[in-house]
Amino acid sequence: MKNNFLFFIGLAAALGISWAGIVLGSNAQLGGLAPYYDDNEQATFPGWMAGQAARGQLVYKDLGCAACHTQQVRRPDFGSDQARGWGDRQSVARDYIYQPFPQIGHARIGPDLTNLGDRKPSAPDADDLLHLLYSGAPGMPSYRFLFEEREIGADAQRSANALPLIGAEKPKDGWEVVPTRRAVALAAYLVSLKNPYTFPEAVPVPPATPEGEAPAAAPAPNAAAAASSNAAKPKAAAAGAVPMVPSTETPSPTPTPPITPTPEGNR
Repeated sequence: MKNNFLFFIGLAAALGISWAGIVLGSNAQLGGLAPYYDDNEQATFPGWMAGQAARGQLVYKDLGCAACHTQQVRRPDFGSDQARGWGDRQSVARDYIYQPFPQIGHARIGPDLTNLGDRKPSAPDADDLLHLLYSGAPGMPSYRFLFEEREIGADAQRSANALPLIGAEKPKDGWEVVPTRRAVALAAYLVSLKNPYTFPEAVPVPPATPEGEAPAAAPAPNAAAAASSNAAKPKAAAAGAVPMVPSTETPSPTPTPPITPTPEGNR
């Protein structure tokens, strides 16, 4: 019994120390991270999230969008996020200090949304996102429960927020589709997703040359000429020219001239 008691005490201590090292250590390292002040721009980065965008983040969280979309741009040597136009730099911990519920994400069934509001070559606006939420897309369901279909009164005007739907999605005459507050807040949150400032820690560090290893030498000046000469040989053969084939015969030795003895009197 004494051994079992000590075993469970040791197991609990190991789990507690591991949890403290991971959770408490990370919070001590990043929990007090402050915004970065730029002397040239006389401003701090990142900025606070607007009120409507903050409400939209709650809608984003409630709908479980993080299950299919991430909000984290990886480093160039960890993936092709930057090549896909998802961001001009990698994401760092300082990007999330003013977000009450950072939505880093679980999987990338859909594209990364870190810089959706500043997507290249053209970023979607709120109207584009509202139409996408209503209609859906390949691999993305529609969220029509975020919209209301209501009747337009006889003497009433069409709402300024009504979606300009066409085709099969167009409502019947005398009706319109209007986004709810949750839909408007979600679109505002998605438009606000952008990281226009590059923090010092977001600049990738070039890999260091291992100690004792010399940097790669520049190619010799004649290397390019030799390469072009070798590349020209197949072209000459294709054009009908007969390539020079080295001879396999052993060259005969050069005859040595006879040595004439010198008379003793001339020495």
